[in-house]
Amino acid sequence: MSKQDFLDCLELILHHEGGYVDHPEDPGGETNLGVTKKVYDAYCEKKGIAPKDMKKLEVSDVSLIYKHEYWNRVKGDNMPKALALCVFDFGVNAGTGRAAKYLQKMIGATQDGGIGPNTLKKLDAYIEKNGLKKSVQNYQKSRQKYYEKLKHFKTFGRGWTRRVTETTSSALRWV
Repeated sequence: MSKQDFLDCLELILHHEGGYVDHPEDPGGETNLGVTKKVYDAYCEKKGIAPKDMKKLEVSDVSLIYKHEYWNRVKGDNMPKALALCVFDFGVNAGTGRAAKYLQKMIGATQDGGIGPNTLKKLDAYIEKNGLKKSVQNYQKSRQKYYEKLKHFKTFGRGWTRRVTETTSSALRWV
């Protein structure tokens, strides 16, 4: 994978995440460009930088958060771009541990929420057996089922479903 693959995936994710939001029913709370205030403040503290007002965040303020806290955690550089997009997007939306566990469940790996060498080896075998297109479709189907079980699906379900559908479309174009 290349740096451009990460940037291509990030562009699609930012399209879904949009700008500043502070929806009272969103458990993530105050968010801008898909990054919650909690995640942003923790990242700034770790890096020793002063946080900006959430309403003033720009892509340059969050791109490294996406790279280090999401893309790298799901090992986006170690899987085909099409599937990396899906796992990365789910990790951003529902947590990297959950995204990893859903991938691990699909491929028959230990569901520990951390993608390591064993998961990647099983992923390669799974893709070899099922093909990349089917792998993307299977992952996204299970992701959609996750959303449908959430208590906030009535409020946010249309958006989540659109996100899964659009991410699947983009990923399949890259297969």
